[in-house]
Amino acid sequence: MLGFLLGLQGGYTKYSCFLCLWNSRADGEHYSKIQWPPRKELMPGKYNVIKEPLVCREKVLLPPLHIKLGLVKQFVKALDFEGEAFQEIRAMFPKLSDAKLKGGIFVGPHITTMLKSRTLEGKMTETERKAWQAFRDVVNGFLGNNKDPNYEEIVNTLITSYQKMGCRMSLKLHFLCSHLDFFQENFGDFSEEHGERFHQDIQLMERRYQGRWDSAMMGDYMLFLIREDISGHKRKARSTVHF
Repeated sequence: MLGFLLGLQGGYTKYSCFLCLWNSRADGEHYSKIQWPPRKELMPGKYNVIKEPLVCREKVLLPPLHIKLGLVKQFVKALDFEGEAFQEIRAMFPKLSDAKLKGGIFVGPHITTMLKSRTLEGKMTETERKAWQAFRDVVNGFLGNNKDPNYEEIVNTLITSYQKMGCRMSLKLHFLCSHLDFFQENFGDFSEEHGERFHQDIQLMERRYQGRWDSAMMGDYMLFLIREDISGHKRKARSTVHF
């Protein structure tokens, strides 16, 4: 969605970050190289920009819920699918398909359930457990209502533990690695309810359009929001009975 609003090309592109020219395909450099050339402008035709941006990137808020979802996705995808931890996750969410489980596709309530489960943590290997604990520390000390004074150290611990576990550097993890200063001071000022609602609504649209992200899908979604807003504020007419 963010890439769509900023005019970026969809899919697995080389330059997917709207803040810098991070090379998403240079796997060997992702954990060793922190500073990437800044993206000076979002110019159509350059570095995977295909449209004029609809919003100013300086006003973009990186939603904590979607950062969490991205971190969990990379964590689960790095698990041994035959290991005890993954099998426990499968038992926790029996209604999720294997494709979604192995792809790390979850929603907010799933993350809450996993974080509360001591059984899950007990079935992890030492490397997995350290990465999971680092993720929990980031959720509570950086992506939560209050930012821990040592948040930089907490985030660095997460990145190091994810690297040791073999997690791939995703765009959301890259934001933490290279653009920590772009995050808002206090995430508690921004409600996650809107983020979760959007995530559920857009999943409905993706199913309707079979995963195809284009202007038609976004137009349909915008119409859905407009209609919902109108119906939510429309007063019911009084029924008058005449004799």
